[in-house]
Amino acid sequence: MELGGELAAITAGLDLLYRSRNRNAGILDAEGLIPVAVAEVTPRHFGSYEEAEAAILSLRDRLGEAESALRRDWLDEMSDSLLALIATFHGDRITFAERLERQIRTDTRDIPDEIIAGYHNGIRQALDELGFRGGDLLEDFTRWEKQARIPEDRVLDVLADFQRQARARCGRLASVLKADWLGAEWIKPVAQRDVPYSAYCDFPGRQVLLNVGFPYTAFSLKHLAVHEAFPGHLVHLKLRERRVAEGHMPLDAAQVVTSSASSAIFEGIADNGLQFLDWVETTEDHLGHLLQRLRSALRCRAAWRALGEGRPLDEILPDIARDSLQTPTVTRSRLAFLGHDLRAPFVYAYWCGEMAVDAVWSTIAEEERGSFWEYLYGNMHTPATLARHWKNCGS
Repeated sequence: MELGGELAAITAGLDLLYRSRNRNAGILDAEGLIPVAVAEVTPRHFGSYEEAEAAILSLRDRLGEAESALRRDWLDEMSDSLLALIATFHGDRITFAERLERQIRTDTRDIPDEIIAGYHNGIRQALDELGFRGGDLLEDFTRWEKQARIPEDRVLDVLADFQRQARARCGRLASVLKADWLGAEWIKPVAQRDVPYSAYCDFPGRQVLLNVGFPYTAFSLKHLAVHEAFPGHLVHLKLRERRVAEGHMPLDAAQVVTSSASSAIFEGIADNGLQFLDWVETTEDHLGHLLQRLRSALRCRAAWRALGEGRPLDEILPDIARDSLQTPTVTRSRLAFLGHDLRAPFVYAYWCGEMAVDAVWSTIAEEERGSFWEYLYGNMHTPATLARHWKNCGS
């Protein structure tokens, strides 16, 4: 695990260097390159980005020393994503497309129209089944959402109740998700306003920070309970914390690194939590699931058109809002990340990460689920390593 420890030290040093040179003007700047570390990592100290780059290149020369093919491929992709981040921090010329390829490890640009249409058609069918018909899609959806919206003074209680239900469902699953600690583990919903996210997992503080200024339905809170807590970020980070401490995972597994090769699967695990728990049950659940995927895909589209094609946000906002079935005001607030250089590519981690995990999960037989979760949660992955190495160890 020596290379993993070296990578962790380099990444921690890069985080320190980034924090010392960024604007530190808001919450996204303050969390740095590594918002969460679940183990103590002694950073390498760099006086310049060139020194950090040289350290990464030295590590890449020794990838043949990795303990397995999975680890070799993971270290290769993760170290290259750090080189791309350095190019961004240093102000080198690097396109948004290259950042998506090297940092998030996806070749997705704009989301194909047929995918958006497929989500719209599924939502249309669900609305029909629920009795919301007679108008166009946006009109009927708005009527449904208005009656389905949870009052602001109840959202924290509803979220907490879904967290309790999700934790109980985890306890009935394979051993990787029902360890002895799970029943006692908790993360408290806390209200926030005027922040550039809907919800945020504060793992060290054991809080889910919920932007109560956004509208929520029962399904959206159910999704957040799973994504942020059980079996999403809380469970995933706690497992990594325990396994690093026990020596079962390398030290690089202790770090959450923003807009890096680790991001897509980190978010993809969380966004597949409802499927893992077999918890998409009702017509409203199916509607909400399609809506979540639709809006996630359209945030990628917005990022591509603004940063990949260089179009002004005011130009693209009306179409993104309409297709997202949201008001322009809410849509604009959900796209606040586009102005943050480090975070801008990260939006692709959600839709691309969900699709990458789903592509493998959809092939898993019921009797393989325990082995798959062990493989998924117990290793660091990119979309490519997840698919490539499961084929080798899962059959």
